[in-house]
Amino acid sequence: MISNSILSAIKAFEDELIAIRRDIHAHPEIAFEEVRTAALVAGKLRDWGIETHEGIAGTGVVGSLKGNRPGQRAIALRADMDALRIEEESEFAHRSTFPGKMHACGHDGHTAMLLGAARYLAEHRDFGGTVHFIFQPAEEGLGGARVMLEEGLFERFPTDAVYGMHNQPGLPAGEFGIRQGPALAASDTWIVTFRGTGGHGGSGAHTATDPTIPLANFILGVQTIVARNGERV
Repeated sequence: MISNSILSAIKAFEDELIAIRRDIHAHPEIAFEEVRTAALVAGKLRDWGIETHEGIAGTGVVGSLKGNRPGQRAIALRADMDALRIEEESEFAHRSTFPGKMHACGHDGHTAMLLGAARYLAEHRDFGGTVHFIFQPAEEGLGGARVMLEEGLFERFPTDAVYGMHNQPGLPAGEFGIRQGPALAASDTWIVTFRGTGGHGGSGAHTATDPTIPLANFILGVQTIVARNGERV
């Protein structure tokens, strides 16, 4: 549980964090186009006295903060910044102002939360070692993390462990869901091709090699894999 003293300290700038989240929500930027969001993040980090590096994977930002206690180890805290190509239909005052783009996956909240952690730690440096704050672009399908790694993220910012989180609507405020091993879902694309020959329905159907039936059975069979294997999948 988070101590009351930490909660009280963060509560003091809660309104600013809410304003940041709503500002990012109103100005969503898709993968590798997070120019405005990255500038906002970098500006806040510098305002709080955090060493700031921009332009990693194009729009990625990393802040580095050393604690006041002795220590050589380092951890990283990570958030994603990009939005989705979705039209927002809500009526909130801070609804998206960019047609066809929306923060529908909570990355506006992730960014605001990591900024909140950065501000708190900048004001309370009672720790050893270094904390890196990684603001990643292009989480939604275009591999922003991979590009950051290819551009030497951990060579520039050596890190012993990386911590990230994802919002979970419905989970009580102040609680975290944690498990060993993989968590949450990832998506991949693969293609199966069924080849056959056509035939006339009135006179030559029996001469066709119709791929429709095996295709239909394949789809039904694949759908049972998760149900029959559960955790082993």
